[in-house]
Amino acid sequence: MTTALVTGGNKGIGLEIVKQLVAEGIDVYLGARDVERGEKAAADTGARFVQLDVTDPESVRRAAESIDQLDVLVNNAGIIGGPGQAPGSVDLDAVRRAFETNVFGVITVTDAFLPLLRRSAHPRIVNVSSSVGSLSRMLGDETPIGLGYPPSKSAVNAITLQYAKALRDTPFKINAVCPGYCDTDLNNHNGHRPPAQGARIAVAMATLGDDGPTAGFYDDDGAVAW
Repeated sequence: MTTALVTGGNKGIGLEIVKQLVAEGIDVYLGARDVERGEKAAADTGARFVQLDVTDPESVRRAAESIDQLDVLVNNAGIIGGPGQAPGSVDLDAVRRAFETNVFGVITVTDAFLPLLRRSAHPRIVNVSSSVGSLSRMLGDETPIGLGYPPSKSAVNAITLQYAKALRDTPFKINAVCPGYCDTDLNNHNGHRPPAQGARIAVAMATLGDDGPTAGFYDDDGAVAW
């Protein structure tokens, strides 16, 4: 059976990714910081809970040691980082918080689980990014101004390419996805897309066939410009 891990899986888009992967017949580990919320979400979805805080390398190490098999890693956990991200009046702590989770967290988790993924015949890594991190779109009016969240997603895209390049001669498929502007806690529920809709592109990339793409950035409409 295919086994997957979804970080930040107890709510929002992450929870919907978990639900949809379980519906595909995949054995899913739901990763979350909060034990009580994570255990409840896992019980509600038919997943297995694993305590995992992407900003805590020790918790990531323990999680990796507790799992015997992994075929799919979905790096979904992400935060805005807080107010004060405007150029000229930046709160560096807000920027650091965004990068700690959105960038360093992705690297920490991916490196910890690479040994397990290397043992899979069909390893997949999906990094949940955002079109706000698209450099080609960044000057457009639709992209918010901020030195934390948008650049952190640009970094996620670059990280995706770096792992894909390092593993290009292997069975790995490694892609970034944009779920769109979804109604979640991340944006105080201002998004116009339901989380279940946003989860679909991540699930599609998580379940790619061996002839599927790698080193790409996708949303529901196809490739997103870097």
